[in-house]
Amino acid sequence: MNKISMPTRRAILGAAAGLSVALAVTACGGGDPLGTSSSAAAGGSGSGSVVVGSANFPENAILAEIYAGALNAAGVNATTKLNIGAREVYLKALEDGSIDVVPEYTGNLLGYLDASNTIVDGPGIVAALPAKMPTGLSVLDAATAEDKDAIVVTPEIAAKYKLTSIADLAPVCGELTLAAPSEFQTRPYGLPGLKKLYNCVPKDFKAFSASSEALNLKALLNNEVQVADIFTTSPEITANKLVVLEDPKGLIGAQQVLPIIKTDKLNEAGTTALNNVSKQLTTDDLIALRTQVEGDQKMDPKAAAAAWLKDKGITK
Repeated sequence: MNKISMPTRRAILGAAAGLSVALAVTACGGGDPLGTSSSAAAGGSGSGSVVVGSANFPENAILAEIYAGALNAAGVNATTKLNIGAREVYLKALEDGSIDVVPEYTGNLLGYLDASNTIVDGPGIVAALPAKMPTGLSVLDAATAEDKDAIVVTPEIAAKYKLTSIADLAPVCGELTLAAPSEFQTRPYGLPGLKKLYNCVPKDFKAFSASSEALNLKALLNNEVQVADIFTTSPEITANKLVVLEDPKGLIGAQQVLPIIKTDKLNEAGTTALNNVSKQLTTDDLIALRTQVEGDQKMDPKAAAAAWLKDKGITK
């Protein structure tokens, strides 16, 4: 759930090629996420076989498993390659054919493809996306399910500084340390947007990776930081009674879940299967799935996805 604004997309994709090499030795305990399959559908090949990739955070891996399960149920031979990396890496993997499908988030995808984008409403973003897609890639139907960045504080900080909205941060922002994924430093909805729309420049910034939300949360609860950017589907928001600050000026755009596909790799049955997933997937589903995988239950993402598919009648 992140987007790029400053460098050109071509430059980023070029850098991503090098980054994918680095991932070969850093991701998932040293394995290459683009070189091994983590989910075993029967190993066929040819036009009927597709690979579903994911970004490097749990929710996206769950969605990839849901997509793969739905495709297999529709007769499309699908495997998964999970935790590939950030958008810069997995879009490159789509373009070079390393993967064929990946779950995405509408607003940040549009911002990545068009750094000048100012559309923040859900329908507007969905309508704008097809024309911005790189040659050979397509978006399918968007779900109502959404996971977006949220600026949160603890109840104690909210009470101390009288915070209900991001706008309330302005007079006290210089006293507060903010934690967020590292991309937050440069992206339009991050530090640049906070300064531009809300006149908020934090005293300090602590960067975390998108897959390290637990560390971000721990820093917030320990008052090492006073403001944090975490995702709205995090079960920790309710569990810790965190206060999600309102965003009256539309700093953070809509982020509906949808599949990106390599256009010539998916047949009609596969397209219908993924659109059916989008039709049934809700934000509450995302929160429940994350709770199953990241909470005390520690369910395997593939098992959580399988249970969701069965519950929705997509598999038996």
